[in-house]
Amino acid sequence: MAIDESKTFIPVGIAVLTVSDTRTPETDSSGDILCERIERAGHNLVAREIVADDAGSLVRQFDRWIDDPAIDAIVSTGGTGLTGRDVTPEALERIEGARPIPGFGELFRWLSYKSIGTSTVQSRACAIVARGTYIFVLPGSNGAVKDGWDGILAEQLDSRNAPCNFVDLMPRLRER
Repeated sequence: MAIDESKTFIPVGIAVLTVSDTRTPETDSSGDILCERIERAGHNLVAREIVADDAGSLVRQFDRWIDDPAIDAIVSTGGTGLTGRDVTPEALERIEGARPIPGFGELFRWLSYKSIGTSTVQSRACAIVARGTYIFVLPGSNGAVKDGWDGILAEQLDSRNAPCNFVDLMPRLRER
């Protein structure tokens, strides 16, 4: 990461969503990893939930958080695979005003390839910006969460990252 020491760190308000039919607060290790990294980086963990693999439920949760002015970004884990229950990317498509960030999924799979090889093709990690809020969708494994946070989000959600970062764009995300 190229840190521009002349810039001030700006904490981002982040919500963590685990998408799972089986995880509980006691067994949500990937959510725990995300929360720990978010707080260690100096950001504000605003909310955390576990929601079942149901597109309608996911859209409702995403919409609630998009409308919360304290939340700048949502990081979800789970529901990105190829099975019939994996519907997180489809839920994103249903969010009003969603604009894809294609480079996020491409970069995630490139990083993931270094860890798990060709198995990364089974990941549908993706990201959007919707009504001024970023949503980053990661697979549910601990390794995937680490790859996504450590390899992309830690830098792009740091206002000091140069030459550019997601934080610099936040004041302009609602422009028309």
